[in-house]
Amino acid sequence: MAPMLTAQQIREANTAYHDVAAEHYDSKWGIDFGPIGRQQVRAKLEKALGAPAPRFERSLEIGSGTGYFTLNLMLEGLIGHATCSDISPGMLQTLAANAAQLGLDVTTQVADAERLPFADESFDLIIGHAVLHHIPDLERAMLEFDRVLAPGGTLVFAGEPSRHGDRLAGVPKRAAKAAAPLWRAALRAGRAPAPAGGEQEERLERVVDVHAFDPATLRAAAAQAGFTDVRVSGEELLANWFGWTNRTLEATADPDEVPWLWRQFAFRGYVALQRVDGTLLEGHLPPAIFYNLLVSAHKAPE
Repeated sequence: MAPMLTAQQIREANTAYHDVAAEHYDSKWGIDFGPIGRQQVRAKLEKALGAPAPRFERSLEIGSGTGYFTLNLMLEGLIGHATCSDISPGMLQTLAANAAQLGLDVTTQVADAERLPFADESFDLIIGHAVLHHIPDLERAMLEFDRVLAPGGTLVFAGEPSRHGDRLAGVPKRAAKAAAPLWRAALRAGRAPAPAGGEQEERLERVVDVHAFDPATLRAAAAQAGFTDVRVSGEELLANWFGWTNRTLEATADPDEVPWLWRQFAFRGYVALQRVDGTLLEGHLPPAIFYNLLVSAHKAPE
């Protein structure tokens, strides 16, 4: 069993891990800033809100990584001025490079979500994608979000791991790991080389995720910080099983030897199943069984 880490050690591990991962993060996770990426991010925002997305003039992203959420929302015309924060300087460097390549102007700031270096009521929107599960003291972070959000402002977090959904996702992961040798042989692909970040990245990856959530936990965390209109929904079931199967298989192979046709099948199949989930399942099944949870809320107007 891994030793119990203190909150400060978790913060330090998150900084180190994401600094190491920043250079190859977009390729590892298939981050896209084209039409598909923009549509995916708009859909996540609107699912979380339960309504069409308005335009927000001043946004703050928590744990913005390489810019997947904010930059796609800017490309969609849904954000005016964007501030992107992250505990990892390396991630923000990659984000700044992505923004420059896309012709977007953003402000970046190294910041701990539990101690935000921003004035009270500075933003109309606070967003994040796959970040809350990295924060040791979620209650304190939520109070900070409330402090820097303007009255009437909106809070949206997506991509948070569901406790039950994560357990369900373990089934395709284990099956794919067992099938990987046969899969590589069929595709004539060699074994994967050492990870780009080396042993350090692999070791840190095991300790940076500190939470998995159920809907009630996320709802209570937002409500206890004073937010109103708290809404929690679920996202990705079939797409998640399909995606984790393919990602687990591909992680065992030399990426230069995975055929283009396979990559097209994996990508297009994942996008198609996202549509199936959104159309047929997400509005009818309990949020807790989906892999990702989304939470939205508002700060009461004055």
